[in-house]
Amino acid sequence: MAKIEQKQVVVNEIKEKLNGAASVVLVDYRGLTVEQDTELRKKLREAGVDYKVYKNTMMNFAVKDTEFEPLKDYFEGPSAIAFSYDDPTNGPRVLESIASKYKALEFKAGVVEGKLYDAAGITKIAKIPPKEELLSKLLGSFNSPIASFARVIKAIAEKQAEGSEAAAE
Repeated sequence: MAKIEQKQVVVNEIKEKLNGAASVVLVDYRGLTVEQDTELRKKLREAGVDYKVYKNTMMNFAVKDTEFEPLKDYFEGPSAIAFSYDDPTNGPRVLESIASKYKALEFKAGVVEGKLYDAAGITKIAKIPPKEELLSKLLGSFNSPIASFARVIKAIAEKQAEGSEAAAE
């Protein structure tokens, strides 16, 4: 297979991953030990996030004419890329937990749901709780007023029942 065909295979692989991604995050992984990198990859895999190191030129070709094209300005130096599919905050959240533990891992930039964020922006997105947790908080906030309303109605009904019993006697 010719070199150009081999490169095209890699570019197509990246494009395929980009097509289904809700978010993509670039990180600089220099300075991570093998053990730290293994831990990072394991946690990302458990969260359903694809993480791989590609050559910057291959990523540059792959993001061309996609919503992830703004990332091309950050393809300098060693870059690893994390693709999140279901929950756009999964990748940033796992990467942030490792980056806070191991200072060698640094965010470069990311695109979340079509919007480019720099390293500081991705760090903020990483602090957003998972979708399930946000939904449970929302449902809990709905439940509280409804439960209070039900207690008030019950109290009124009990008071009326006491009043009708006293009138009957």
